[in-house]
Amino acid sequence: MSRVAKSPIKLPSGVDINISGSKLSVKGPKGNLAVDLHPSISFDENDGEYLVKPDSDKNLAMAGTFRALVNNMVIGVSTGFQKKLQLVGVGYRAQVQGNKLNLALGFSHPINHAMPEGITIETPSQTEIIVSGCDKQKVGQVAAEIRAYRPPEPYKGKGVRYSDERVARKEAKKA
Repeated sequence: MSRVAKSPIKLPSGVDINISGSKLSVKGPKGNLAVDLHPSISFDENDGEYLVKPDSDKNLAMAGTFRALVNNMVIGVSTGFQKKLQLVGVGYRAQVQGNKLNLALGFSHPINHAMPEGITIETPSQTEIIVSGCDKQKVGQVAAEIRAYRPPEPYKGKGVRYSDERVARKEAKKA
């Protein structure tokens, strides 16, 4: 069996899992998340721990995938996820205005990025952006969309980068 699927999903206090038909929903202090279950997967409960059971050996990979998805949902509704971005470059700024993120990234126009539902964006300083929410996939997608406006370039390192990202620098052309 898949190594990921073998490990049980432990529920922290305040988190509830509800399985009704082919829909699994997780409810916690940070919000609610739901996913449609694959027909070849079932969940068994033992003393507050959930185990993923595939119906045959052909579906081991699917069991591992759904175990990871549900575990991320449990972590998301209990503690949440966040991604940190940094703006590197002269004049690069970010600020939150209502439900939009206003970015000045060296273009002739400002960029207004709308926040999707369930995502909060904070700007502790003009060059830092913190994207947070309970859905791991949505947090990563919003952070990637913001980074895509001006990805870091290899010569000066200017652009929007993840806070833990290392940009490989290139040497400039010599005369």
